Amino acid sequence: MTESRLRRQRVIADLLRGGTIASQEEVTGRLSAAGFAVTQATVSRDLDQLGAVKVKKGGSLRYMLPEEIGDSDWAAGRLGRVLAQWVLSIEGAGPLLVLKTPPGSAHIVGVAFDQARLPEVAGTICGDDTIFVALRDQVDSASLARHLTRLSQEQS
Repeated sequence: MTESRLRRQRVIADLLRGGTIASQEEVTGRLSAAGFAVTQATVSRDLDQLGAVKVKKGGSLRYMLPEEIGDSDWAAGRLGRVLAQWVLSIEGAGPLLVLKTPPGSAHIVGVAFDQARLPEVAGTICGDDTIFVALRDQVDSASLARHLTRLSQEQS
């Protein structure tokens, strides 16, 4: 990662921690005011790399960093909503779950899994439209797949 990207991402993280940033355009404007020449596409990649997600808090939408969200009940509830909205299928495959999403949506689901911190999940790997969820030892993937499917259906 280049030094300029690191500096820019540190500034973005500080902006997100310090206020209610609601759009990528707002981030782009604030970075421009701070002397960074960036495009909306660059800001989008930076937000993704930082793990920033748009959440509704206090009645308004804003970007937040994963460590700011923290509340596990909120994160678990969010996982159900994300599963209902973005996941097309969930399948157990040995010590993994394989989730399919519409193109370009896998990272949304992966971040929700990471934030939920389910005890059964060791980690996630996201592609464009597929997420691999690595399960801890002794976790039955078929059983967890059924549970997550029910969770998503409850949110529909």
